[in-house]
Amino acid sequence: MYYYLPARNVFGEGAVKECGRLLATMHAKKAMIVTDAFLATQPIAADIQGYLKDAGIDSVIFGGAEPNPKDTNVEAGLKVFNKEQCDAIVTLGGGSSHDCGKGIGLVAANGGTIHDYEGVDKAAISPVPILAINTTAGTASEITRFCIITDTRRKVKMAILDWRVTPDISINDPELMIGMPPSLTASTGMDALTHAIEAYVSTMATPMTDATALLAITMITQYLPKAVANGEYMKARDRMAYAQYLAGAAFNNASLGYVHAMAHQLGGFYNLPHGVCNAILLPYVEEFNIIGNLNRFRDIARAMGEKVDGLSTDDAAVKAIRAIRRLSGQVGIPANLKELGVRREDFDILAENAMKDACAATNPRKATKEQIIDIFEKAYEGAAQ
Repeated sequence: MYYYLPARNVFGEGAVKECGRLLATMHAKKAMIVTDAFLATQPIAADIQGYLKDAGIDSVIFGGAEPNPKDTNVEAGLKVFNKEQCDAIVTLGGGSSHDCGKGIGLVAANGGTIHDYEGVDKAAISPVPILAINTTAGTASEITRFCIITDTRRKVKMAILDWRVTPDISINDPELMIGMPPSLTASTGMDALTHAIEAYVSTMATPMTDATALLAITMITQYLPKAVANGEYMKARDRMAYAQYLAGAAFNNASLGYVHAMAHQLGGFYNLPHGVCNAILLPYVEEFNIIGNLNRFRDIARAMGEKVDGLSTDDAAVKAIRAIRRLSGQVGIPANLKELGVRREDFDILAENAMKDACAATNPRKATKEQIIDIFEKAYEGAAQ
């Protein structure tokens, strides 16, 4: 088994100030800062340019990373990268910025278009140095070999899994997460929970991924509600930064399952927020999965604070699903897919594409297309089973 993580990872309040010194160790001369349109205009972007300048590194800001980053974003960023003769990438933001930056680096090094790299380990050359500065506690894209880019022609999220796109350096500074509104805190936190749970029940789980997944589940259960309730509570922000990192380390190596395979289709088709789609689908997919490994769901229930001693394995496992629903409700996740504007008539194509998604391969229970449609139906209505 392989185990993938960035070579260097920095945590704690004020960690962002290290970015210039760290990137300088990789002999960078000019970096492109890949971020979204909002962060590009915020003081943090200028601050990072200052930290880079202090280390002797010039920089240019590309603010074209959209939510659910598109192939067109990668193309636009590549033009800026080449025009400005950059030799390094700094990503600033959440998963969208990180994935967009990874995609730009991949194509800059290997040529072609981002579509050429859909699938597993399609690249031949590692991208230029990538330093990822995280501002959300959820996607863990700042440490993973996953790069998710929307194909605008097919309306499908391309899953690019390649160890070469793993950032060289990650920075998780909880001070940068204070400004996240409650809804974004909730959706990104539930994304992290989904990573941990899917990794723990994955067919590729190992003792190393199990350890990080279970601790992430416990920490998210304890600290996500606190971070949603009070975004300025630094301990909760700090613990969520660690928790999402642990969940990322788990799924980066054990992969995921049908929750992500299905959520990718919703995001690509309707441009919906990834974390919200994951959170709504999670209990329904795991209800389907529960017979695939009852003991693992008992462990998840215990990690989420449920009392399972003395219960049968079946009864203990069911408590995990209830705990997921309770946490989702506490942090204000929408009740069903109907509220997001999803259409029933699209379930057939959504299910068909989900079956082809790379994340489906490691789900603990194999589904037919009809069963995937049934899960979409249950999540559409939001009725507890």
